[in-house]
Amino acid sequence: MESKTTWDVIVVGGGPAGMMAAGSAAQNGAKVLLLEKNETLGKKLLLTGGGRCNVTNAEFDNRALLGKFKGNGKFLFSAFSQWSVKETLDFFHTGGMETKVEKELRVFPVSDSAQSVLDVLLRHMKKHGVTVLSNAPVSEIIYEQKKIVGVKLKDKKIFRSRALVVATGGTSRPDTGSTGEGFEWLKKIGHTVVTPAPSLVPITIKDSWVKRLSGVTVPDVAITIFQNGKKQGAAKGKILFTHVGVSGPTILNMSKDVGELLKYGDVTLSLDLFPGKDYGTLNATLQELFKTHDKKNFGNALGDIVPSALVPILVLHSGIDKETKCNGITREERLRLMHVLKDIPMQVKGLLGPEKAIVTSGGVVLDEVDFKTMRSRLFQNLYLVGDVLDIDRPSGGFSLQLCWTTGFVAGKSAAEK
Repeated sequence: MESKTTWDVIVVGGGPAGMMAAGSAAQNGAKVLLLEKNETLGKKLLLTGGGRCNVTNAEFDNRALLGKFKGNGKFLFSAFSQWSVKETLDFFHTGGMETKVEKELRVFPVSDSAQSVLDVLLRHMKKHGVTVLSNAPVSEIIYEQKKIVGVKLKDKKIFRSRALVVATGGTSRPDTGSTGEGFEWLKKIGHTVVTPAPSLVPITIKDSWVKRLSGVTVPDVAITIFQNGKKQGAAKGKILFTHVGVSGPTILNMSKDVGELLKYGDVTLSLDLFPGKDYGTLNATLQELFKTHDKKNFGNALGDIVPSALVPILVLHSGIDKETKCNGITREERLRLMHVLKDIPMQVKGLLGPEKAIVTSGGVVLDEVDFKTMRSRLFQNLYLVGDVLDIDRPSGGFSLQLCWTTGFVAGKSAAEK
C-alpha cells in the first residue's frame, strides 16, 4: 500500500525534537507529516523533571552553555547560533506558557506541569497545518541512489517525501517508545552508530544502610569518586537516596563516568556533608554544638546540624552510642565523627538500566552530520535531531534545549531544501 500524497517533509517521532522539527518545517511553508508509534505525542516529555519538565537552562551565553556539553559543544555552535535559550523562551512565552528559573538556572513552566509544554507544541503544529498520524510505527527508511524517498510502516504502508527528519530518540525509558529502532534503520543505510548506554541514570549502592534513607534528600553535599584509592572526579549539589542507591542531578551527571570506571574495578563514592567547611571549622562547630547541648544525648544534638534522617547513619558510622551525653564525648570520638561527616563511603554496585535513564549516550557519530542544517552527510535530504545524535550532556535542561535547537534547525532546513 502506498499513500498517494508526496509530503515535503516527514518527521518520524513525536517527542520534543520531532514536534519542534515538524512545527518549524510547516511554519516555513512545507507540507508536513508527523508519524508517531504511540497513541499520543510527547509521552516521554510528560515524564521529564518528575512531570514538571525542565524546559531549558537559563544560560544565555552560548559559549558557556555549550561548554556543558563536554567535547561535543564544538559541533553545536552553528545550530545554537540559529536557535538557543532566548529563542526557546520566546517561543514558549509567545505560546502562552510562563516560565520560572530555579536553582542551577533550571527553567520550568510556572504551572509546574509538563502538559503546559506539550500544549504549546501541539498548538504550534496545529496552527501551521502539520498532519499527525499516531499508532504509525515505522519499520524502515526507503532510499534510492543516496536520496531518501520515504518510509515504510510496519503494516507495509509506504509514505513518500522529499525530506525526512529522524527524531526517534535514544533508548532511555523504552516504555515510552524509545526502543532504539531508529538506530537500526540508520545503520542499515550506512550511518555509524555508537551503541547507546545509560548516561544520566541513578546509581545503585551495595551498602544496606542506604535503603534506610530512601526518599531523603540532602540539598548540599560534595560527592567524590574513588577507584583504587585514587580520586577520579568530584561534584557538589543535591543527592536523593532511593531504595536501591542514590539519584538526583549531581549523581545523574556523574553516572556515565562511574559506569566507565566500573569496567575496570570497584568504585567508591565519598559523601562530604559539609563541603563548605574544612576540618578545623567543622571541629569548632562540633565543639560548640556539644557545649551548647552538654546534657543532651549525642543523637538528639546531632539533629541540629544534619537532617534528622541521617542521624542513625552517622551514629552507626561514628561508633558513638546515641545515648552518650554530649559532655561525655571524648576528643577522639569527636574527631572520628568529624571525619565521618566529611567522608561517608558508599560502595557502588552498578547503574540502573535504560528503563530508568533520563537520557542515554550513543547515537549517530557527529562527523556524519552537518550541524548548520542538521542534515546527514550521507543523504542530502535526511535530517537527524535530538537523542538520535551521539551527544553527552548534563542534567539541568540541556537535553531539551538540544531537542529544541536541533529540531528547529532541521525543520527549517528541510523546508527550505
